[in-house]
Amino acid sequence: METRELTCIRCPMGCQIRVELEGGEVKSITGNTCPRGADYAAQEVTNPTRTLTSSVRVRGGDQAAASVKTRTEIPKERMMDIIRAIKEIELTAPVHIGDIVCPDVAGTGVDMIATSNVLTVGDGS
Repeated sequence: METRELTCIRCPMGCQIRVELEGGEVKSITGNTCPRGADYAAQEVTNPTRTLTSSVRVRGGDQAAASVKTRTEIPKERMMDIIRAIKEIELTAPVHIGDIVCPDVAGTGVDMIATSNVLTVGDGS
C-alpha cells in the first residue's frame, strides 16, 4: 500500500488530503471537506494535469510581451516541452485576447492562446 499526502488546490480551503493507493489504483481518500478535493486528489495521483501560463515576445507592440495560457489542462509531464516550444515564439502586434498563439503546442493537442491584448505601436489597434 502506498500513501500520498497532498494539499488540495481546487478551492481556498487548502485541505490536507491523504490518498492510499494499491497497484496504482486509488483505494481511499481522506481529509477533503468537499467533493472537489476528492476529485483533485484522485486525478493528481493517477493523471496529474495543469493549465500552463506564461508569456511570449511581441514585436512592434505597445508591450514587449503578451500573456498566454493553454486552452485546457495538459499532462503535467509535458510542461517542459511546452515551455521550450513557446520560448521560440515571437508574435507581431496586434495580439488580441483569445488569439491562438500556437495550435497543438508541442504535439499535445492543446492550443496556446493569448490572455492579454498588445496593441500595435502608433495605430491603436
